[in-house]
Amino acid sequence: MSSERFIQRLQAFIDSEGLLAPDDSVVVGVSGGCDSTALLRGLVEVNEISKAGWRFHVAHLNHGLRGEAADADAEFVRDQAAALGLPCTITTEDVRARAGATGGLEETARDLRYALFQRVALQTHSQAVAVGHHADDNVETVLHRIVRGTGLRGLGGIPVRRALSPGSDVRLIRPLLSFRHEELEAFLADQGVSFRTDATNDDPSFTRNRIRASVLPLLRDTINPGVDKALLRLAEQARWVETYLRETAQRLLETLVIRRTDRELVLNARALIGKSRIIQAELVRQAVMYFQLGEQDLTFAHLTAVLDLAADPASGKQLHLPAGLVVAKEYGRLSFSLPDHSPRETLAPEVSVNLPGETVLPVRRMRVHAVVDEITGTAEAIAAWRNAKPPNQEWLDRDQVHPPLIVRALRPGERFWPLGAPGSKRIADFLSDEKISASKREQVAVLCDQLGPIWVIPFRIDERVKLTRATRRILKLTMQPMPPVEP
Repeated sequence: MSSERFIQRLQAFIDSEGLLAPDDSVVVGVSGGCDSTALLRGLVEVNEISKAGWRFHVAHLNHGLRGEAADADAEFVRDQAAALGLPCTITTEDVRARAGATGGLEETARDLRYALFQRVALQTHSQAVAVGHHADDNVETVLHRIVRGTGLRGLGGIPVRRALSPGSDVRLIRPLLSFRHEELEAFLADQGVSFRTDATNDDPSFTRNRIRASVLPLLRDTINPGVDKALLRLAEQARWVETYLRETAQRLLETLVIRRTDRELVLNARALIGKSRIIQAELVRQAVMYFQLGEQDLTFAHLTAVLDLAADPASGKQLHLPAGLVVAKEYGRLSFSLPDHSPRETLAPEVSVNLPGETVLPVRRMRVHAVVDEITGTAEAIAAWRNAKPPNQEWLDRDQVHPPLIVRALRPGERFWPLGAPGSKRIADFLSDEKISASKREQVAVLCDQLGPIWVIPFRIDERVKLTRATRRILKLTMQPMPPVEP
């Protein structure tokens, strides 16, 4: 493929999907491989030709999995960014050590990579993060999900765009999703641009590599030479159907609502079961989404159980969904509710935290002291100070904290990335792992910035606000109990 044709198609795809707006700031995730190098070069050329005014910042994570080869990848990315006159952020993480006993290298590497993208996006006030997933990645994803087991939404494959993280205003975009890998190679060859090759892409211990190297070639040779196009068509049609179902269910849901509060949604069960089964399932999913608990733990089995309950002529039965949601059938009504012992029953009002300064939390009988200090001394000295800090105090990287800060109660389904853990998890699961009793969990306070939880008080801070060698300002937070009120 000629460079000119590649750029025309790339620009058309970006415009048709509305991936970028004029003057957007964009973080480009670059590994040094063919795909991300083609992405970076292509975006720069489209920007120059279209006069879009985009501002790019290159981000690269050295996973530390391939020794000198990984270091060479990082240098290659640095050189590519310098040749294009672009700023570049490169960080190094020991993914194998971070994965720990779980051995989840792929998931850990991905979590760390996207955490880096989010940090850089915030630091550069970027509206988007661009990554190099292409059509072949989509083929592998769809096939992997089919054999592993997936629903209609998973069958849709890799989305062209989504929020970088739940609730984030930064969008993750995939401008190369309509290109095949061979087209990216041809573009770079026409440009005379080299790229790095990652030997781990041939490691058969990774499932995706086995699909790429063994399963797909077997399907092409023995069953259907056009299996790739067939899977892509299937994914596209699945996305069409999923969009239709979502939009249809959103309209229908309003006609089924009998009563709603902040902790209960009651639907007309008879009207619900009168719909087709697939619409019923989407209506139930929309009902669960009403409580903003997230849906990562909601399975097909959960949906079918709710539908069976709705269709059951008996009354007075109930079942439990993830995040504590209770679904009950009473006569012709299907109610979704948070139970009486839900943390929402003990929610204290959100309290803004003075930064710097002191904040009183009257419900919890606590005071929060916030102090910002400039770093002085060596990294070793800082580590020693941190080890000596009292248990009611935490030190955070001030430049990774995004005010305003608030203290509030834990919300059902809420997640964070515990310091030192291999990835994110539900706070409720974290507290359970820490053997915190149910009664004490209801009293847990959560300190949040604009991006979400940064300290589950007093147990653990979030990974994204930890002190690093790049830290220049420390936010010291101290929680102190207030004396009991005299009778």
